[in-house]
Amino acid sequence: MDAPIAIVMAAGKGTRMKSDLPKVLCEANGRPLVSYVLDALRDAGVASMVVVVGYKSELVEAELSNDPTVQFAYQTEQLGTGHAVMMCREQISGHDGPVVVVAGDSPMMQATSIKALLDEFEDSKPACILGTLIHDDPAGLGRIVRDADGQFIGIVEHKDATEAQRQIAEVNMSTYVFDCQKMLGALDRLTDDNKQKEYYITDLPGILLGNNEDVRALSVLKPVEALSVNTVEHLADVERAMRDLAQ
Repeated sequence: MDAPIAIVMAAGKGTRMKSDLPKVLCEANGRPLVSYVLDALRDAGVASMVVVVGYKSELVEAELSNDPTVQFAYQTEQLGTGHAVMMCREQISGHDGPVVVVAGDSPMMQATSIKALLDEFEDSKPACILGTLIHDDPAGLGRIVRDADGQFIGIVEHKDATEAQRQIAEVNMSTYVFDCQKMLGALDRLTDDNKQKEYYITDLPGILLGNNEDVRALSVLKPVEALSVNTVEHLADVERAMRDLAQ
């Protein structure tokens, strides 16, 4: 089995950040958000990363150009998270092993969480593991639905959830480990049959389950990893959390 690789989604704008920069280049405590993500992946044992760029891609490339562990894939149209992964086919087509898929704007990502997911993958060789979080305020987030035996059976977005499902505290945090070849097969079956006409990575676990593959959800993410950056206010929260962790 090949060593772990990663796909880092970094193609988005920083519109709500009140910045013309790609969001992953907005800074927290003097460093671009994406740099914290890459550090966490490296510390977890990921030696090769494909960074998906789009909006002002040349700026992200310039920032990371001296990093020998990074190569780039290009998402010239913003057609969803699943589409971003599709843009990496050329770079990952020959990989036989785990691929970690994460968001580039998650600077609180912890290497210990990624390592726990990779350890589970090595032990049990599933098609997909979702890294999940028990959230004290899950409103707006996709809920992890399990059967009576505790096995993962799906992700239900907040807007689609029943009242009972909205009481679920375990949430999807866009952190995945896939068997690369099985993920590529599932990508071939991914559609944009939704109101937004986009391809969503959240549909891949369901496609794999429908193929009788082993899909697991592992609640290993820490509360601090719930802090993603979409607004200037979120950035201030992240900077405070970073200072607290450093003490």
